[in-house]
Amino acid sequence: MEKDEIHLRRLPAAAPWGPHGDSEFHGVDFLPEDLSEAPEETGMRVNKKYSCLPAEEKGIHIINIRAIEDIGYDQHESTLLNSLSKNPDADCKYGLYFRDGKRKVDYILVYHYKKSSAGRTLARRPQQNDASIRSTRQDQPLPGKGVQLEMGDTEPHMDYHEDDKRFRREEYEGNLVEAGLELERDEDTKIHGIGFVKIHAPWNVLCREAEFLKLKMPTKKMYQINQTHGLLKKINSVIQKITEPIQPKVAEHKPQTVKRLSYPFSREKQHLFDLSDKDSFFDSKTRSTIVYEILKRTTCTKAKYSMGKGEGRKKETALLNKRRKCGKYGITSLLANGVYSAAYPLHDGDYEGENVEPNDRKLLCEEWASYGVFYKYQPIDLVRKYFGEKIGLYFAWLGVYTQMLIPASIVGIIVFLYGCATVDENIPSMEMCDQRNNITMCPLCDKTCSYWKMSSACATARASHLFDNPATVFFSVFMALWAATFMEHWKRKQMRLNYRWDLTGFEEEEDHPRAEYEAKVLEKSLRKEHKHKETDKEKLTWKDRFPAYLTNFVGIIFMVGLTFAIVFGVIIYRISTAAALAISSTPSGRSSVRVTVTATAVIINLVVIIILDEVYGCIARWLTQIEVPKTDKNFEERLIFKAFLLKFVNAYTPIFYVAFFKGRFVGRPGDYVYIFHSFRMEECAPGGCLMELCIQLSIIMLGKQLIQNNLFEIGIPKMKKFIRYLKLKRRRSLDHEEHMKKKQRYEVDYNLEPFAGLTPEYMEMIIQFGFVTLFVASFPLAPLFALLNNIIEIRLDAKKFVTELRRPVAVRAKDIGIWYNILRGIGKLAVIINAFVISFTSDFIPRLVYLYMYSENGTMHGFVNHTLSSFNVSDFQAGTAPNDPLDLGYEVQICRYKDYREPPWSENKYDISKDFWAVLAARLAFVIVFQNLVMFMSEFVDWIIPDIPKDISQQIHKEKVLMVEVFMREEQGKLQMLETWKDKDKRKGENCNNHSPRLSRSRSGSLSSCHSYPLDV
Repeated sequence: MEKDEIHLRRLPAAAPWGPHGDSEFHGVDFLPEDLSEAPEETGMRVNKKYSCLPAEEKGIHIINIRAIEDIGYDQHESTLLNSLSKNPDADCKYGLYFRDGKRKVDYILVYHYKKSSAGRTLARRPQQNDASIRSTRQDQPLPGKGVQLEMGDTEPHMDYHEDDKRFRREEYEGNLVEAGLELERDEDTKIHGIGFVKIHAPWNVLCREAEFLKLKMPTKKMYQINQTHGLLKKINSVIQKITEPIQPKVAEHKPQTVKRLSYPFSREKQHLFDLSDKDSFFDSKTRSTIVYEILKRTTCTKAKYSMGKGEGRKKETALLNKRRKCGKYGITSLLANGVYSAAYPLHDGDYEGENVEPNDRKLLCEEWASYGVFYKYQPIDLVRKYFGEKIGLYFAWLGVYTQMLIPASIVGIIVFLYGCATVDENIPSMEMCDQRNNITMCPLCDKTCSYWKMSSACATARASHLFDNPATVFFSVFMALWAATFMEHWKRKQMRLNYRWDLTGFEEEEDHPRAEYEAKVLEKSLRKEHKHKETDKEKLTWKDRFPAYLTNFVGIIFMVGLTFAIVFGVIIYRISTAAALAISSTPSGRSSVRVTVTATAVIINLVVIIILDEVYGCIARWLTQIEVPKTDKNFEERLIFKAFLLKFVNAYTPIFYVAFFKGRFVGRPGDYVYIFHSFRMEECAPGGCLMELCIQLSIIMLGKQLIQNNLFEIGIPKMKKFIRYLKLKRRRSLDHEEHMKKKQRYEVDYNLEPFAGLTPEYMEMIIQFGFVTLFVASFPLAPLFALLNNIIEIRLDAKKFVTELRRPVAVRAKDIGIWYNILRGIGKLAVIINAFVISFTSDFIPRLVYLYMYSENGTMHGFVNHTLSSFNVSDFQAGTAPNDPLDLGYEVQICRYKDYREPPWSENKYDISKDFWAVLAARLAFVIVFQNLVMFMSEFVDWIIPDIPKDISQQIHKEKVLMVEVFMREEQGKLQMLETWKDKDKRKGENCNNHSPRLSRSRSGSLSSCHSYPLDV
């Protein structure tokens, strides 16, 4: 036989020899351990190494691999197919099908390989000897356009690392074939050095895995969905006609009047299911989920490549045996070790271009992932059908949240307009702006600052009234009830989706252990084995994780401390900048000091928050990785908790400072509090700190949404895509002929960004939810800006999922997981924070106290004077008095400052007055009453709104009753059939007994056959 010749002979199904001759298996037939025992005419020979077809050869040899049925051994002969076509790429729909154009590609594995300098030539056939022959389960080349190149035996150099990866791929792919999957390799692609393994799950494998996963599938039984009657029906029809223009034009979004009864798939009960079209019974989402489960479950146990002998080989054999014992080299481990570079399901096809066949991806792009349809509802059912339940629930939650922001935005606008309408009627701000009052205020800083008129702060006082008015209190109560209503509305929506998506009764099973966890367990067991200890059923305990827990605790404390330090640094910047700007000789410069300092400090805070957000995200992932959680679910929950904690502190610490700490620890003229004995603590404006809190909140919220959520999400993927385009362009210039070919689907998808999970998407929305609820008393327009952002965010995320990312593996989920608990926690915290903001940051309580306790005529006249204390300028500490005391044109004897203290002519001058304690008591009383009242109202809303809609609970009950009826009817049919067969058997026995004795004696040997009628059901 020539060296480059490949022999493929048919192996009869009845061949008794071979490594799996008597066992039940899936995949290809195997060569015997000893070729000399097999007849030559029935042998099946393949090259030991994978061989590659010439690039110019158009004929593609495919080995048809048929999986073995689980029930009963159904072996078929392996056949050689030779598909010849003028355009084979078009036959397989450019990568969506195998080369035969019939078997659909359900999953793709991608790997890197090195090509030899000799180009694409067939590998030399190695010499055959007993020692070198391995099972063809590993050596059999996968069908496809190209197979892996190997170097001949005479090559002086061999890359052991690459050879080790190839060995692992061989074994893993062989195990996949044994599991029933069908594989096809393609290395003749436009991306040089990249190989693709296409995976197809045949029907029997899909059925088997669907039964294992307990997938609910639609049965033949259909039932009528309960419809509303009377007035409700008319109202619903009117609403449908009104909302028809904003409904997406997809079949899945139309209201359904009938529904198929669903039941967990079972191969024994296939007659219950509608199997008229087996190709579409399992959709592409379900097929990829099934294949991914097999990929995670299938293991590869090869140890690292070794050419050594003696003690080193023994140690490696022990390691191999240990790994075989653990058996934990699944797809996650292989991806982490670089054996495969990527694994992903395919998109359904192109979403743009001429002559594009209709597909779900194209429909999603037109009716969902387009800014032109921002006013339409989302086609959530189609999103779920294409991406799976977990991603469908995220977009459903985002849609409900955005819808609920509409009433909150309307009320916020009304509150803001109320403040605008009543600003000229606000007596305190009118008194502050009245220059006839001639109120002289104490200096804002030592030496360089001079006395100033209160009327110069007129603009700040008038602006504060826009957000600090009686309607703000109402809005805070409204938003607390809004948050509770939103959570209840989402729970009801979630139950409707669970019913519609057949998730009722779905319980998440324990996931496969992560590759990192298995590696740690293996390392621990090897250490114990080295010490001759028992190593059965090893697992990581808290003692193993204690160093990681300690690192987590110290790391999180350090990160929180770093955030506080940065906020403190910004405070120092504000104080020093205010002092520097106060030296300015121009009156306009002095008047705009506060606005300038506030604006620049907030911008610095915004930049720091955006940078630290990215840093904290990476640190949270690293801290979670060193903990080595067992499953992906545990990993995700721990990562979410750490990332949320760090990002929450990072985003809200500057806002907390302005709301609750600024101006609280200033001291008084003549006895100020200093930082580092040189910087005086900054004070609030005469109108209070609420206006500054509003500026801080609005700039951080809007800047974070605009820069981080939108520009980053648009800009970074575009930049990565452009970089990939430049790299591919350089490669294409080397091979113009390759460039002219149309790319396969899996090549196009490989160039897309990998899916990184939903955590970043949820995180930005949760932080936004905090901005909307936590400090809404200071910024009633927050819901409006959140609504405008989310309208863009939905389409932006949709476009990213449809066009920029590889298709994610569909994951079943019945809720949004830990995010719901975080939302509830933020809602509870929002009640407390808004109570303190209204009570301590705004002037709402001091106004009430003055109105009902100190006002002479029952109006707010005199309120400003009541909140100001007096100071004798002769009591300034040495070196702190203004350098220019005559800056206002007259000598100042008494200046005023905002506080409740005794006047200088009192016996206890500058001590805290009784008015301070009265206001403080009122503030604390308001916090207690507000918090308990709003909490009670929220709990009442939670109690009065049922979690499960009444019609859904009725439909679920109806499904159970119908399913019981179906099974009872089936059992009755079986019993009737059994009775019929018994009657037939009885009559046949009687006929046998009526025969003549001679005939009976002559046929006595066969009488038993009269009573052996099969009774299998």
